[in-house]
Amino acid sequence: MAYETITATIDDGVGRLTLDQPEKLNPLGTNTLQDIIDATTWFNKENAGVVIISGKGRAFTSGFDLREFSNKETTGRDGAALGREMADAVDRMKPITIASLHGHCIGGGVVLASACDLRIASENTVFSIPEVDLGIPLAWGGIPRLVREIGPAMTKELVMTCRPFDAKEAKSLGFINRVVTHADLENQTRNMAEAIQQRSKTVIETTKNQIHSASENLVSTKDEWVGELLIAAANKDNTAKAAAQMYLSKRGKQ
Repeated sequence: MAYETITATIDDGVGRLTLDQPEKLNPLGTNTLQDIIDATTWFNKENAGVVIISGKGRAFTSGFDLREFSNKETTGRDGAALGREMADAVDRMKPITIASLHGHCIGGGVVLASACDLRIASENTVFSIPEVDLGIPLAWGGIPRLVREIGPAMTKELVMTCRPFDAKEAKSLGFINRVVTHADLENQTRNMAEAIQQRSKTVIETTKNQIHSASENLVSTKDEWVGELLIAAANKDNTAKAAAQMYLSKRGKQ
């Protein structure tokens, strides 16, 4: 299937959704968010059993481009609304989703990974959630999804301090299912996908739905539209804007 910023294929029931802007470290701009949403519909329609989500090149994704938050796409939706829709679309896909992570996994990329059913990371993966440094709250359903996976206390620490954490720590927190060598990432991801694909599709889908229902009962994402309002408020706050400019200035000097 042809898209502008991603590739989407299916081989023997195993789908591949690859973020495909390697020269830019696969940013999650509005075009990419819409492409992912559209691809989830295609994978559902084509009855894929498993979908592997990965990034081409040196990184999984550098996260959302802050400059696009105030830019509306053709239907009037901005990055905050599209990001939430993207995470929900991935979360609700019929196929089992496996995030195959390497390099940088930043901000919205952490949310994308958290929306997947399973996560395998190369030992070279570095995670960070810089939204607070950017003067905006973490939205896209990121907070409830992180609370589900790693608990309230660690969600507070990682989101409030914006400190990077590696694959080993992510595994110890329960965010990652498996950490492997970079050379073995593709093989291990494919093995997991094939192991799931070999099982009864009906039973796998039922199990996914059971777990999804239990997760929603624990920490629901249904009120995450509030995140869009919080981002809009932050964009009008002079202190938040100054924080964002300082962060971007520091990155530009690196």
